[in-house]
Amino acid sequence: MHKLFRRAAGWVLAAAVLAGAGMYALRRALPDTFTVQPGQTLAIASMPWLSAQPGRAASGEVPASAGAADGSQTQTLALFDLIPVKTVRTVAAERRSVVVCGTPFGVKMFSNGALVVAFSDLYTSLGSENPAKEAGLRLGDLIVSAGGRTVRSNDELSAAITAAAGGPMEVVYLRDGARCTCTLTPVQDQDGSYKAGIWVRDSSAGIGTLTFADTQNGTFAGLGHAISDTDTGASISLLSGEIVPVTITGCVAGTAGAPGELRGEFSSDAVLGTVLANDATGVYGRLTGSVEGAVCPVANSQEVKPGAAQILATIDGGAAKLYDVRIERVDLNAADPNRNMLIRVTDPELLAATGGIVQGMSGSPLLQDGMLVGAVTHVLVNDPARGYAIFAQTMLAAADAAAAQS
Repeated sequence: MHKLFRRAAGWVLAAAVLAGAGMYALRRALPDTFTVQPGQTLAIASMPWLSAQPGRAASGEVPASAGAADGSQTQTLALFDLIPVKTVRTVAAERRSVVVCGTPFGVKMFSNGALVVAFSDLYTSLGSENPAKEAGLRLGDLIVSAGGRTVRSNDELSAAITAAAGGPMEVVYLRDGARCTCTLTPVQDQDGSYKAGIWVRDSSAGIGTLTFADTQNGTFAGLGHAISDTDTGASISLLSGEIVPVTITGCVAGTAGAPGELRGEFSSDAVLGTVLANDATGVYGRLTGSVEGAVCPVANSQEVKPGAAQILATIDGGAAKLYDVRIERVDLNAADPNRNMLIRVTDPELLAATGGIVQGMSGSPLLQDGMLVGAVTHVLVNDPARGYAIFAQTMLAAADAAAAQS
């Protein structure tokens, strides 16, 4: 009997531990703040078992005031209307509408410095040398100053190296967002020129998909992720940039282990907009030309749910078309905002043409229940029919921030 009691107590304890772990995971999966329309009750479409209850605190939390000066409200999300899970803040804001595009665009960007993309040993009278490596520079470092001179391009770095004439010079560079310095001493190669032993890049160009344009604010958003250097993977530190029209000329279908890609060419010198920010969540800027598309309301993140949806994409020289997809998972509080949704292409026509999601489709809008809910960001390399997406609400906020800082 005593043994049976101990066993029962153990099962109860195990169940309590599992329940506690489940509640902890659920709290972590919920953001601290939600945006709702004025007068709208908070409801999370991807978690229908949670309900919002004002004036009640979750375990271990202290309830705040029901209202605040900024119009926000404090509410507690409860499991099955019974168990408080987490106290959150709701902010009331009118729903925004944007022009949904799904059209390809080209991006031309100039970096705010010289990005180290390769090393090249030099042959001197002393043998093989590499001043840049010896100074401690690495691939992906962004050189912003050399020998007291500001560096914004390859030519400016070359001029600084030549001016040093073989003497030591201070190099200022950015590495993982931190400002660093080192001392580099250029050497003469066999033809008598002073060099540092590095290859650098000061510009980049590529093709992506325009997600939306906010004609009221005159802004645009695309890609859903930052433009990165192809050799180093480092995000381009923006000095200036512009977007231009692109015509898709072909497509390489994706297969397991081999991502496909859209192929295109810049179809015009006409500038559609100027780039203001190359952000982790996308490319944002100011419109200077016209765009085509239908006006569509933007969904708040909690309104997105697993289930049927559509992707608006351009995969040939024609206009953008809607294709069927399914949202398999919604992560409201993902550590990486580029992975808020996991989607699967289900449309037979799109699967036949591209194999699913291919490079160049980044930024393609996702629509559900008549609202813009997000944009495609990445493809799963081993399963090209599936990929990740970012919330449209996140991109709209980033576009607003880029415009405000310009």
